[in-house]
Amino acid sequence: MKLLVVEDEIKLADYLRKGLTEEGFVVDVAHDGIDGLHLACELNYDLIVLDGMLPGIDGLAVLAALRQSRQTPVLMLTARGQVEDRVKGLLGGADDYLVKPFAFSELVARIHVLLRRGGPAQPAPEATTLRMADLELDLIRRRATRSGQRLDLTAKEFNLLSLLLRRQGEVLSRTELASQVWDMNFDSETNVVEVAVRRLRLKLDQPFAQPLLHTVRGMGYVLESRPA
Repeated sequence: MKLLVVEDEIKLADYLRKGLTEEGFVVDVAHDGIDGLHLACELNYDLIVLDGMLPGIDGLAVLAALRQSRQTPVLMLTARGQVEDRVKGLLGGADDYLVKPFAFSELVARIHVLLRRGGPAQPAPEATTLRMADLELDLIRRRATRSGQRLDLTAKEFNLLSLLLRRQGEVLSRTELASQVWDMNFDSETNVVEVAVRRLRLKLDQPFAQPLLHTVRGMGYVLESRPA
């Protein structure tokens, strides 16, 4: 699932990016209304988290412009807690409204509710469990098991495995893995991807007879069940 966070408070935006990424989302961030509207109109997002008070163009103006062409679910964040402010946002096209300060757990819960609700931008709810061979990932409880045995994965290892499993059978380059899992540009001098893959393989494959995580020389990595 791909989210856009439009938030001008740098620390809060970074906190949301990190937290939502750890929840398994792919997250883009914009720090003003102009950039936020551009991204929202040019790219496809499953949901937008939109601050109400933004430099350039405020949140309500962004929402009004967005609704002319897109029906992407929008969760508005704002420090304005008055009833009339919430009503204005909802009538302006917001799908939900959360007043600052808020609990991160509530934000995540509201995001999942909106994604389940679906709409033009989301024709069907995403499966909450991913499977391949004897491997199973529970995305809600963030649990991974193989042959019924729990895999003790770190947050990054879980996100890496989730990405590979969502795109099973597809070779993913180190560049793409670095971008999607670590939100970083790939540096040939950095071995963060190789180290993470090696650690994941020790937990995913070493205790079992059939390997699932394979290296494709010169191209990247692929998760697939191959004949013995």
